[in-house]
Amino acid sequence: MTPTASKRVPLRIGFVLLEKFTLAAFGGLIDALRLAADDGGLSRQIHASWRIMTPGAQPRVASCGLQVEGRDDLLDPAQFDYIAVCGGNDYLDDKRPATLVSDYLRSAHAGGVRLLGICTGSFDIARAGLAEGRTICVHWNVQDAFEKQFPGVRISVDRLFVDEGDIITCAGSTAAIDLGLYLVSRHCGRDRAQQAVRHMMLAGIRAPSLPQAYFRQDLKDVVDPRVRKAVHFMEQQLDHPPALPALARYSGVSSRQLERAFKAELGMTPMRFHRIMRLNYGRWMIDNKLENITQIALDCGFSDTAHFSREFRRHFGMPPSRYRQAM
Repeated sequence: MTPTASKRVPLRIGFVLLEKFTLAAFGGLIDALRLAADDGGLSRQIHASWRIMTPGAQPRVASCGLQVEGRDDLLDPAQFDYIAVCGGNDYLDDKRPATLVSDYLRSAHAGGVRLLGICTGSFDIARAGLAEGRTICVHWNVQDAFEKQFPGVRISVDRLFVDEGDIITCAGSTAAIDLGLYLVSRHCGRDRAQQAVRHMMLAGIRAPSLPQAYFRQDLKDVVDPRVRKAVHFMEQQLDHPPALPALARYSGVSSRQLERAFKAELGMTPMRFHRIMRLNYGRWMIDNKLENITQIALDCGFSDTAHFSREFRRHFGMPPSRYRQAM
């Protein structure tokens, strides 16, 4: 149900779905909007409205394989307060036809309509030439690709989303929910945002300055593809450290070759590098007041609290309990 033309809805968002868009980010943002728009979860577009657009009104396939029917072509951006560009796994596809979307975003921006970069929708905003002079928020997992494609654009991987006034970019995933609640609070009132929070069974509204759960390692000086591949595998295994042979198999080399490559590039063994990664993650959890020390130890792949505390003290100079008190 769309809102009647006679009543101005406080918050109007047009969603542009790109091929291989991330369903979680799109769904999180639009559901935060939907649950704030009406009472009782009835989904009437009273306090907020939305339209879902695809170029040429063509179907779109999400990164998970779900196909979404295209009902609206790119509509006049003047009827919206925001245009949300929802990207996903298409950011590495050099053959994608991006000209139409870029022209549309430039037209919307010139008309004073704010833009939302959701997940890798930030790539399309930058591709349209609209990111210069702004800080663009990207997910830590796509930082390398963004820097390679847009080397002159300033980025942030330590926030959930960044509001630059005319352009808001979001890391994606569940951070899109926080962005939705942020917009609802701004345009519809905090009570509407809290209503959505209750419906979504959330603990509260997270501030945009809350850092991303940051697992990415700085590999800009690492040129050996075997090491880069192994580190990316490690990033996905923080709570369950893989054995060296598993790392080597994933990287396509022998254990001895991988150890030599790590020592040449990083000056340490793969196992020590992964231990430091897990300790840094544990410190991040303490910094952000997440869980108790015992649970943090387990989440970081340590066998027990004593093991975690011993390694934490060795690396940071104090046990995690004392570190938490100091924080």
